[in-house]
Amino acid sequence: MNFLCICTYFKGAEFLKSCKAEGNNVYLLTNKKLEHKPWPRESIDEIFYLENIDNTFETYHTILQGLAHLMRSKKIDRIVALDDFDVEKGALVREHFRIPGMGQTTARYFRDKLAMRIQAKNSGINVPAFSPLFHDVDITEYLQATAAPWVIKPRSEASAAGIKKVHNFQEAWDTIHSLGEERHNFLIEQFKPGDVYHVDALTVEGKVIFARCSQYLNTPFEVAHGGGIFRSVTVEHGSKDEKALRKMNEQVMKAFGMKFSASHTEVIKCHEDGKFYFLETASRVGGANLAEMVEFSSGINLWREWAKIETAVATGGSYELPPVDDYYSGIVISLSAHQWPDYTPFNDPEIVWKMDDEYHVGLIVRAKSRERVLELMEKYAIMIRDLGYHASAPAPDKPVH
Repeated sequence: MNFLCICTYFKGAEFLKSCKAEGNNVYLLTNKKLEHKPWPRESIDEIFYLENIDNTFETYHTILQGLAHLMRSKKIDRIVALDDFDVEKGALVREHFRIPGMGQTTARYFRDKLAMRIQAKNSGINVPAFSPLFHDVDITEYLQATAAPWVIKPRSEASAAGIKKVHNFQEAWDTIHSLGEERHNFLIEQFKPGDVYHVDALTVEGKVIFARCSQYLNTPFEVAHGGGIFRSVTVEHGSKDEKALRKMNEQVMKAFGMKFSASHTEVIKCHEDGKFYFLETASRVGGANLAEMVEFSSGINLWREWAKIETAVATGGSYELPPVDDYYSGIVISLSAHQWPDYTPFNDPEIVWKMDDEYHVGLIVRAKSRERVLELMEKYAIMIRDLGYHASAPAPDKPVH
């Protein structure tokens, strides 16, 4: 089979390797700026580059024209989008060339925060009260009917990029007016203080066959807007929270029409009422090295298994999930004041991974006890802060890729 993988951010090396190991021809479409990144070139048959990676008409036209030329000599059997920002590109190409897989309507549920909220609400899944920013009267009625604070967020960004928190009626309208002609690309949502969780999963034939639930110790919003230290840890196996998170993830995948893929879903447990509320989902492997954290707790490499699932579906074969471990793992990552941080002070035997990225410091730990992982997460956050490792950068006023 001929696979075209679209990835305009440097990630997914394990997917590319696994896809090739399954006997496929692997083609990669990526950002020209990433040409010299250490892609697993031995696993890639040919690489194509985009000068402009934004989801604009011009970019879409370039992709369609280029693929039409390629397909004169090479028939592409499957399209896989490896990054959040490429989901729309992949869906467009599938629709245009009638290639099997997720089309544009379904892709909206995994990229457009307004579409996913409406679909979740219509399917009986708890979501924080929200409103589009289309009609002035609707917005005014929404603000009068719900309690502040609210968050105004872009509909198609990833993580906490571009989110603004507002605390009263006037501030909300001032922020909405400041968006100008772009306000239709945003939504407003009631801010619910709570603990944020993520469920990293694999789906085959419409059934979730693997899910690992984890809790952010600092929410993505806090990290992006407060210069915090990013941390996440596995949820207690078999706990009430884990069961509730698994159930909501299954409800979301079913409601959104997921047939087969990796997915990353975020959920908040509200402090006020103790209920779980759906926040967002994505049809890809989670970022921020969460895939590595999941693998160290479960033994499941999400990138590798996703490639095997795609191949099995494309060839009409079967897929079997490897045995799943029940360890606990935790990850801590921070921007660093040092280009290449010294990891010598971090020497506990539970450390299984150290980040190797300029101006970043990061660790993953694994243990049989969740309490031990939490203890180390707290210890390392204090060390990163107090020993001069930590650095922070202000969140951009406008969303950027």
